[in-house]
Amino acid sequence: MALQLKPEHASDTQDLEPHQKVVKFVVLKKSEPDQAEKAELASFEETMLPHLDAAHNLARWLLRNEQDAQDVVQEAYLRAFKSFSGFHGSNGRAWLLTIVRNTSYTLLKKNRAVDLSTTFDEKVHASDHESASPAAILEHAEDAELIGNAMDELPAEFREIVILRHQQDLSYKEIGEILRIPPGTVMSRLARARGKLKEYFAAQIGKEK
Repeated sequence: MALQLKPEHASDTQDLEPHQKVVKFVVLKKSEPDQAEKAELASFEETMLPHLDAAHNLARWLLRNEQDAQDVVQEAYLRAFKSFSGFHGSNGRAWLLTIVRNTSYTLLKKNRAVDLSTTFDEKVHASDHESASPAAILEHAEDAELIGNAMDELPAEFREIVILRHQQDLSYKEIGEILRIPPGTVMSRLARARGKLKEYFAAQIGKEK
């Protein structure tokens, strides 16, 4: 059995807003699925399809390529469906985003397009982890192009944590589960990502003066 995802209205707009898409599941099998298989597919759709936008946006920001993002989301959903019988948790979004992230990094590593060698200092900005709200971080980024350029300047591991926290509104615990890092590392990494965004915006504002 295979599932085919068909995003019909994906957008290339480079902003932090979710994109609405229509997705069709096509069950490809030589014989008609039995009741158990139909029930599993229905359960999967009910649990995982609501998180399609979250999956697409995370993949798009990590890969910075719309077609690659669509391919990764399709592959991630196929992997999720194959593993769905083993999913017994209540947080389907975090579980799915973990698969999307892993699938994205598999492609990035294959293309040698990501450097994961950044080291993190737990003490750097740790006490200031909530000092800047998303609005404050992006207060000077009034257009999508500036936001996109700023995000592109971030290393992948910083970029993903900004998206998971400020777009997906995940908790530090949920982000830690997806990234497989302690909540303290989530906070310090997020603080450093915010700092880098602020530096970029300040530099751009300085050029405009």
